[in-house]
Amino acid sequence: MRESRTLPIPDGVAQMRVDAGVARILGISRTTAAELAAAGDITVDGAVVGKSDKLPAGALLDVLLPEPDQPLRVEPTPVEDLGVVYHDSDIIVVDKPVGVAAHPSQGWSGPTVVGALEAAGFRISTSGAAERQGIVQRLDVGTSGLMVVAVSEHAYSALKQAFRDRTVEKRYHALVQGHLDPPSGTIDAPIGRHPGSDWRFAVTAGGKPSITHYDTLEMFAAASLLDVHLETGRTHQIRVHFSALHHPCCGDPTYGGDPVLAKRLGLDRQWLHARELAFAHPADGREVRFTSEYPADLQHALDVLRDG
Repeated sequence: MRESRTLPIPDGVAQMRVDAGVARILGISRTTAAELAAAGDITVDGAVVGKSDKLPAGALLDVLLPEPDQPLRVEPTPVEDLGVVYHDSDIIVVDKPVGVAAHPSQGWSGPTVVGALEAAGFRISTSGAAERQGIVQRLDVGTSGLMVVAVSEHAYSALKQAFRDRTVEKRYHALVQGHLDPPSGTIDAPIGRHPGSDWRFAVTAGGKPSITHYDTLEMFAAASLLDVHLETGRTHQIRVHFSALHHPCCGDPTYGGDPVLAKRLGLDRQWLHARELAFAHPADGREVRFTSEYPADLQHALDVLRDG
């Protein structure tokens, strides 16, 4: 049964568009709020409003909420090329291939790291939401490389805290268009939801603090290979930051990548790889460090550039 929410419009969202204001008040996506408005499920003082109408302060807002999502289930699904780099009674370090999500989510029906580990017979921590048990970090579906998954409850708590404290060293290699000036530096720019798209992110004044350090490893005529060290871990951080500098990741049309160059390099995803991962082992505090080689598609793109 659908639930209805009725409340006075707060001053903080007065004069905002209906879709943006309702999304902020109720914690739903702007797309969902727009769909509710289109269906006539949002009224202000009893009158149906459209998604682009303005919200008047103090008026009575009534929203008929959508049906709640069904609980997500982890489907044990083997992933042949998911590599288990290391495992013990506390942690599993995996080398995630492209096309695999960290965990199940709404709208994703493909393979996941959680499902692949379950299919392979690994036990992981039961902490966290049912579909995200053991997951202490995530990589985009289109990004390959290293991830750590918690096995024990202690490891889950310790690793979550380590990521919050920024004591986990995360290094990525990224192939970006053009040449960075300076060739080494730091990008300190807040990241938030893209104002025109729920599924994209952008550098925004009201975004979360986001810091990316980079060094140029190799320069080609059309692109540069970078070593990237993340101080923070925002969604799409590397892709957003370099796009904001007009040097998007090769093969990443979502954030401005040139499709002609991507075709020449044989890329059908962003050239971005989680190359190195280091952290204090939750059992005894010793440093553990792991490195991942480039998968075939990324290596091919480099070979094309090197061959001129």
